[in-house]
Amino acid sequence: MADKQVTRQLTDALALVDVRVLDHVVVGDGAAVSFAERGLI
Repeated sequence: MADKQVTRQLTDALALVDVRVLDHVVVGDGAAVSFAERGLI
């Protein structure tokens, strides 16, 4: 849940200066999760 909130805040802040976030990859326990692949971005 915290990753989703931080990603949203960062995406919103970067949009103010015309920067688009394409993906957020979280790595932990030897696995990686792509927000873009899961439709979260």
